[in-house]
Amino acid sequence: MKKLILTTLLTATTLMAIENIEVAKKADKVTDGFESSTANMEMILINANGQQSTRDLEMKTLEGENGDMTISTFLSPADVKGTKTLTHEHIDRDDDQWLYLPALKRVKRIASRNKSGSFMGSEFSYEDIGNQNYQKFTYEGESEEVDLNGVKCYKGTRIPKDKNSGYTKQISWVDSTSFLLQQVEYYDRKKELLKTAIFSEYTQVDGVWRVGKIVMKNHQNDKSTVLIWKDDKIKVGLTAKEFNKRVLKQ
Repeated sequence: MKKLILTTLLTATTLMAIENIEVAKKADKVTDGFESSTANMEMILINANGQQSTRDLEMKTLEGENGDMTISTFLSPADVKGTKTLTHEHIDRDDDQWLYLPALKRVKRIASRNKSGSFMGSEFSYEDIGNQNYQKFTYEGESEEVDLNGVKCYKGTRIPKDKNSGYTKQISWVDSTSFLLQQVEYYDRKKELLKTAIFSEYTQVDGVWRVGKIVMKNHQNDKSTVLIWKDDKIKVGLTAKEFNKRVLKQ
């Protein structure tokens, strides 16, 4: 009798529903706590014919309670070398983003209405590289338990709060054990599937989970972009002054 009761309780626990917003909170929490980070990155652009071109960049990030700050500097090839992007993320309003073009020696502010545009010719948009904090979205209902390539996940829908967002909704898959984000589908302003991002090669550094690879596939133009993190370091002692807009011209 006790065995039957225990089995019933375990089954009930397994099938217990969880609110989408609770999944999102947990997914945010497992990647929080890095304080600041530096990484060398490889960006691989793949066109519709499968031809590839590679760009190398350095990314620095400073964690903040009201949003992170990130600066990316392109190192190669020559046509993009020295190009920088700076993002000041905000939970309660639009992110501030700037682009430095070395050929013109000028800093250009990325307007909110233009953040759905391509980031440096990739399939990532400026919006994608901005703040993905769970508070930037609204959630309804409970997550659906599904299997994604052999991984049990919570599947749920999130709606961007930003009225200038290029997306009407995003559908996410989060590992139900680790709460690491596995996949996101992005739906455009016509409510059609635009892109899918696959997150993989996670590693844990000082108790903080770090993504190692993101593949962004555009279903409407058959292009893809791969981001690979290399030499990723956390708690490196960066300060806010290193993310000032003046740094872009240095």
